[in-house]
Amino acid sequence: MPTILRVGPYRFFFYSHEGREPAHVHIAAGDCEAKFWLANCELASSYGLKPHELTMLLRIVIDNKDAFMEAWNEHFSSQI
Repeated sequence: MPTILRVGPYRFFFYSHEGREPAHVHIAAGDCEAKFWLANCELASSYGLKPHELTMLLRIVIDNKDAFMEAWNEHFSSQI
């Protein structure tokens, strides 16, 4: 499960077995987690995070979308 960014308590990562799903990023802090689709920077799921946290995390996803996509493509292209 490669970590691609850390911001404060938030770890941005993806699971190595999810290459068949559309590109996305997971974000975890403690027992809380969110998942954002990268194509449209849309929230896919979340639990335990407050609305203001999700808004802040969405901004980080938007700002880092290109780097996240590059990491996704690099990681999953090596598994083909």
